[in-house]
Amino acid sequence: MIYGIGTDICDVRRIRASLERHGERFAAKILSDGELATWKARSRRWPERGVRYVATRFSAKEAFSKAVKMGMRMPMTWRSCEIAKLPSGEPTIVLHGALKEWFDARGLSAHVSVTDETDYAASFVVVEKKP
Repeated sequence: MIYGIGTDICDVRRIRASLERHGERFAAKILSDGELATWKARSRRWPERGVRYVATRFSAKEAFSKAVKMGMRMPMTWRSCEIAKLPSGEPTIVLHGALKEWFDARGLSAHVSVTDETDYAASFVVVEKKP
C-alpha cells in the first residue's frame, strides 16, 4: 500500500550559487559522508558534474521528506537520508540514525528516481507500507 508520494525539482543554478558562496560547508550540510566523498571525487574530475550531483541529492531528499509526510523536521535531516546506488546503477535510499529507526518502526520501504538536465534536477519518491 502506498504510504506517500513526493516529487521535487531543483534549479541547478541555485545549487551552483550556494556552492560558490559557501563551498564545501554547503555540500557537507546536505550530503552524508558517503555522498560527500563521491561529490569530492566527481568535482575534481568535472566540476559541473559535482554541482549536478549535489542538486540531484538535494532534490531526492526533498522528495523523500514529502513522501514521508514530515518535511525537513526531526527525525528527517539532510545527512540522515542518503541517496546511494545499487550495483546496477539504480538509485536507492539509505537511512541512518533516528530516521532509520522511525522509518523501520512503521514498516516502510522507499523507491526513488532522479534525473538532471543542464538547469534542473528532479526526483520522484514513492514510499510503501510493507504488508
